[in-house]
Formats: sequence, structure tokens, C-alpha cells
Amino acid sequence: MHIEFKLENEVATAQLAQRIATALVDASLQDQGICIYLEGDLGAGKTTFSRYLLQAMGHVGSVKSPTYTLVEPYEIGSRQIYHFDLYRLGDAQELEFMGIRDYFVGNNLCLIEWPNKGEGCLPPADVHINLGLLAHDVNDTNPAQLGSQYEQRVMECLALSHIGQHILKKVQA
Repeated sequence: MHIEFKLENEVATAQLAQRIATALVDASLQDQGICIYLEGDLGAGKTTFSRYLLQAMGHVGSVKSPTYTLVEPYEIGSRQIYHFDLYRLGDAQELEFMGIRDYFVGNNLCLIEWPNKGEGCLPPADVHINLGLLAHDVNDTNPAQLGSQYEQRVMECLALSHIGQHILKKVQA
């Protein structure tokens, strides 16, 4: 299953994060471990989306970027959520030294930015999300509107498991 969303602004990103959060807290998924890959160029909005998702799931307080720590833990209800940013990872084997397998147990939810950096050490994703800037032809753009149009994003979501399909079906509903 594949869904694409055009995100006109940051409010649209927050609203989509709310829809995905609602799907993730569905009672039928409470005992399931879930792995979500987040890909996209620098500045595409992976961390911003993760922040909105965590807040929509009930996290109160700041959401720190795990760029330097590799992982930031959150506990929301009965679920542990781990937000990874593997951009600065030198070698995927470093994940083995930090006990990466211990994060993918029980009903933990793992959000992984730059999953390609951990190839071979990460479990497969249930949902693969790719964020990117929405392409615009600058020649057809009114210069007065350029700033707001350039901030538009596209989010492609691909279900890679039965859990991922369940999540995306809920998001579509």
C-alpha cells in the first residue's frame, strides 16, 4: 500500500502527524512493536514530523533532535518510543555496540531517520516514509509567492508489513 500527501505548510504536517498518531495508538496495535523509517534530504522535515507525531501521541515537553545522541527515548502510556537519527553514524556496526536489538522488543515504537546508515543492523520497517520538497518550476512562480511555495513538502508512505498496512488504512479512513 502506498499513499502520497502534499503538505502545503507546517500546519498540514502537524495534521498528518495527528492522523498517523491516531492510527498508532489504535487498540489493536498496543501490543505490537512498530518500526518506521524516515528518509529525505537534509531539511526535508523528518525531525519536524517526528516532533509533531510524538506530541500528537501525548508527549508533553520538548522533543530533542537525536542528531548527536543517536537516540532519544520517550515513554507515552504503556509504550516506549525511540527516535533515532543515524545521520552521523560512521559505521552500521556501531549500532551493535549500543545494543540496537534491545530497542526492537515488545510494543516499542521506533522512528528511524537515515535508516540507510544502519543497513544490516536494523529490522525491516513496517512503514517507510519519504519526505521531500515539492518541486516547483521557478520560472512559473510569482516571486512574491516563492517563499511559501518553496516550503511545501510531499510525504510518501509505503506499508511494508501487515502492521504497516493497518496503520495506513487507518490514516486513509
